[in-house]
Amino acid sequence: MSLDDMKRLVRQHIDLSWNKGCLALAEQLQSKDFLYKSSFISRPFNGAAYSQMVQNIRDAMPDLEVVVEECLAEGHKVVTWCTLIGSIQKPALGYPPSDKVLSISAMAFWTLNSLGEVQEICTMFDMESFRAQLGLDTQPLSAKALP
Repeated sequence: MSLDDMKRLVRQHIDLSWNKGCLALAEQLQSKDFLYKSSFISRPFNGAAYSQMVQNIRDAMPDLEVVVEECLAEGHKVVTWCTLIGSIQKPALGYPPSDKVLSISAMAFWTLNSLGEVQEICTMFDMESFRAQLGLDTQPLSAKALP
């Protein structure tokens, strides 16, 4: 699989799952041992748990759009920088509804296997900016990192 094909596959996965909610089609792009890891969940998710999480977030944010800002590939890895845009209309992941349109920056590291399937996604979200946009308390990184 060429690097361009890998980037196309990742963009297709993002579009099918997050933008269109076609989770069964997105699952077809994943390996049987697929894992999802993220800065906002406490343990890795398998494919079914990942799909449920995406569905829950899409239910809470029906106007959600994920824009791929950058997509890079090397070896068997793809890195994406995305912006998630939408409003929380129902409680989600412990956050309250808000009439504000939120913009959340995220980085994802994708691992593809030799069959060209998505084997792992590891994401990092800018949760402090997200919390600030909701008007919730934030804590400077130095205060968290230092005793």
